[in-house]
Amino acid sequence: MQRARFRARDTRAAWGMLAPFLVFFALFIAYPMVMSIYYSFTDYNLNTANFIGLRNYERLTRDPVFGMAFVNTCVYALISVTLLFFLGFITAAILNRGLRGVAGLRMLMLYPYATSMTAVSMIFLMLFDVNNGVFNKILRMMGAQPSNWLFDPAIALYCLIFVNVWKNIGYCMLIYLSGMQTIEPALYEAATVDGAGEWSRLVHITLPMIRPVALFVLITTMVDAFKTFEQVQIMTRGDPMYTTTTIVHQIYQQGFSDFRMGYASAMAVVLLVVVLAFSGIGLRFNKTYA
Repeated sequence: MQRARFRARDTRAAWGMLAPFLVFFALFIAYPMVMSIYYSFTDYNLNTANFIGLRNYERLTRDPVFGMAFVNTCVYALISVTLLFFLGFITAAILNRGLRGVAGLRMLMLYPYATSMTAVSMIFLMLFDVNNGVFNKILRMMGAQPSNWLFDPAIALYCLIFVNVWKNIGYCMLIYLSGMQTIEPALYEAATVDGAGEWSRLVHITLPMIRPVALFVLITTMVDAFKTFEQVQIMTRGDPMYTTTTIVHQIYQQGFSDFRMGYASAMAVVLLVVVLAFSGIGLRFNKTYA
């Protein structure tokens, strides 16, 4: 009987500690998600919300701007996540050493990540300036032709990808580094005794031991890439000719500029499905090769 009372008391204490999070989750995550799904089947415009079935989703399939935004977002995510996944690992492997000054280099790598994307976008907006930007000044000094950067449809999206990788590589490095430092040094020592070189230790010890960490980096950077918005809004506003617009940028345009909340909600639901699909693929891949 006393054990049952203790168990009931522990259960009440556990629910009491979980209550603040559950309230936050219900009010700011679950409720908006459910309402967004509901509004995606309506013509909601801040005044009325008439049920229209799948009309918003049918419109998405015929909307060329949304098609461009979808492709841009996928390209942005694919290149950004690939670069961050591998460059973050390489950077962490280089900085996972007891060399003098390595702690300072780690902090230096983290500074861009600690800076808001708004500030970073404003800085690179000046660096990419056609007339007075640092990048074009360097090209002129080298005798090369200055570039239009953010005004060139062929490279504008890749400029945004460069900004994203520059800002977030420190985050990936930190996560990888935390995983590397949990590996027992005895494993490396035994491999060294057996004649394994540095590359062999990296491939056969480090990589398998940090697989869960690598999956975490993959999923978090992918989700972050798919919901990119700040640098698009600040640096290009989706131009030139919609070559840099993304799904979240179109959600903002449709919802808060044109007040087509129902149509914007349909875009948000599509984005949710895409992110969940890619996350599921990553989890299945990790489970298959674990």
